[in-house]
Amino acid sequence: MLALLCGGQGLLSANMFDLVGDRPEAAAIFEEATQLLGGDPRELVHGNSDDRLADNHMSQILTVTSTLTIYACIRDILPSQFAVAGYSVGEMAAWSIAGVWTTETALRLTDERARAMNAAGGFGGRLGYVRGLRRPVVQRLAEQHHCSIAIINPGDLFVIGGLETDVVAFCAEALSAGAMRADLLAVKIASHTPLLAAAVAPLRQAFAAATSGGPTAGRLLLAGGDGERVVAATTATAKLAAQVASPIDWATTLEVLSEFGVTHALDLGPGHALAEMAHAALPDVRSYAAEAFHSIEGVRDWIVSQ
Repeated sequence: MLALLCGGQGLLSANMFDLVGDRPEAAAIFEEATQLLGGDPRELVHGNSDDRLADNHMSQILTVTSTLTIYACIRDILPSQFAVAGYSVGEMAAWSIAGVWTTETALRLTDERARAMNAAGGFGGRLGYVRGLRRPVVQRLAEQHHCSIAIINPGDLFVIGGLETDVVAFCAEALSAGAMRADLLAVKIASHTPLLAAAVAPLRQAFAAATSGGPTAGRLLLAGGDGERVVAATTATAKLAAQVASPIDWATTLEVLSEFGVTHALDLGPGHALAEMAHAALPDVRSYAAEAFHSIEGVRDWIVSQ
């Protein structure tokens, strides 16, 4: 079985739309994103600084736009059955790919998600990461510095959220405690931590109002937070909304994909982080990133050859 992996924030670049920028299949999605961003995504990634692209609102919409445009260019040659899972804001794209939402709805709800998170978290939040410490040690250091574990990744890789000054202090002490690496991420909001608790209620209402059915038969949608299968989207919207203020366990999600018999995985991006994690955690699964191909035809040929 093929798994489509939908990436999260933090991996934006000027060439993120190179594979699909002129593809007619992606045109409507770019138009929808332009309405939300006030500018064409293909131009924004070239005309703004890395700091501006890291703005929470812009970053979330660009991320989901990137994933959905890649999907639009491969959907016609996908197998009748496949799995899909999203990492953080990647879940917004995953729900659309699974047939729960249209691309227009997914982007609109991403816009609402980003705005609700900004309103709840205000300014000063940040995500960081640490690699090479066991979870009990990470948990203890996070609590000492008023931070929270935001994402649990395989290979003792954790994302930490909190106020930026606290995350900086956490990273410094983590390195002193023997971490292989610890540093800030580009994401400037404390996603998946209690600091965003006020965003949950409005998002729960927005997601519920926009969700009437799905997933589509043959599309195995897994919740990126814990790998639980989404059987009825209408009953899963509350959990999806709560995710913005709760830690997500991507390591478990990858394990569940393996248990469902996934043999190959395509990281739709942006970036290649999910492909790298899948390759390390699931060595028997052939994992590739869309951005590693020179053309969308190359991506399509790879899918057909599996």
